[in-house]
Amino acid sequence: MTPIRPPSSSRSILPRLLAIGLGLAASAVALAQEGAQMHLPRVELRAGMHRIEAQVAQAPQERQTGLMHRREMPQHEGMLFVFEQPATQCFWMRNTLLPLTAAFVADDGTIVNLADMKPLDESSHCSAKPVRYVLEMNQGWFAKRGLKAGAKLGGQPFSAR
Repeated sequence: MTPIRPPSSSRSILPRLLAIGLGLAASAVALAQEGAQMHLPRVELRAGMHRIEAQVAQAPQERQTGLMHRREMPQHEGMLFVFEQPATQCFWMRNTLLPLTAAFVADDGTIVNLADMKPLDESSHCSAKPVRYVLEMNQGWFAKRGLKAGAKLGGQPFSAR
């Protein structure tokens, strides 16, 4: 008895289907990376002798997206969230892949409190009192430099008030 073989056109469809599937997966990864905000305005901040290059998220949509979908961030970079007026600010890590530390910052640049945040965790991390600014950095950045609540940040946003 001879086995029945599918026509040659049927055998060549599997590699095509695999190629389509791999292409769709690559597109999904590219779309996730496209969701990351990479081109916001930047401001230079200082924490003592340490320089920070922070992207500025000021518009509601920019603040809402924040550092979502980022896979990496250089150690000297962060994101400064700027709100219209001081209020209790709460942050979570939905769609955020990097472990971060949020510094809740008063108008004069004083760090009110710090919160370490885990990737993809939707727990709220809030300021201890009303603030206008929140600076997110890679987790451990503040600790490695001995910066705690009460430390002062410098730079244009804090000297303008």
